[in-house]
Amino acid sequence: MPLCRLLEIQGATTIRLPAIDIRAIGNRRDTAARLGDLSGFDFIIFTSSNAVRFGASLLDQKRDLTLAAIGPATARALNQAGYRVVLQPSGSFDSESLLLHPRLEHLAGRRVLIVRGGNGRPFLELELARRGAQVVTADVYERVPAAPSETALTGLLERFVAGEVQVITATSLEIASRLLDLATPALRDEFERAHWLVPGERIAAGVRERGLSAPLLRAESADDQDLVAALVSWRAAESGA
Repeated sequence: MPLCRLLEIQGATTIRLPAIDIRAIGNRRDTAARLGDLSGFDFIIFTSSNAVRFGASLLDQKRDLTLAAIGPATARALNQAGYRVVLQPSGSFDSESLLLHPRLEHLAGRRVLIVRGGNGRPFLELELARRGAQVVTADVYERVPAAPSETALTGLLERFVAGEVQVITATSLEIASRLLDLATPALRDEFERAHWLVPGERIAAGVRERGLSAPLLRAESADDQDLVAALVSWRAAESGA
């Protein structure tokens, strides 16, 4: 995965433990038929790079649509697919920050399409509707809890005990929660001794609510570059460099 490669370039050793599997849902033709002509939407919002991965084909190569992205990773995915992003947040990269954009302030009579994963936070949809928008959603992927083998979890515990793991990355509250659910009591104890690298205050607060008291490293966003920058900054501070 790209994050692991970036960390390895910085000299880190990475261990991959999938906590969530991402799968496409729905039929592209059926979804496109339901949505109709996308030029009838004033804004089309992609909520993640996975939404782009599984939903960009719905755009059908139309280049004159007004596209919005939750953050830089999503915007970059759209750019790489050949589309121009008109709206994206500055500062934090989440629904709350996107909603601060002045073009999304007054939405009476506007039509907004949200391309997203299933079972995600309903906040964006509800707030846009509260502002007067007619909101349509297209769920193009789903997050399914992964099920690592007992052997994989035992091997992971051994690496923690051997002092080989200092940082755990959790790029969403869902991933963090799943990791905590997967952990055996012994592994849970080890999780408390590591630093957790998380994007933003919302996820930091969420893991605290789940009972995690381990030290947290906060990245500016879930973008891979921001995660790596936060980790490199922490290591430099630790080493006194």
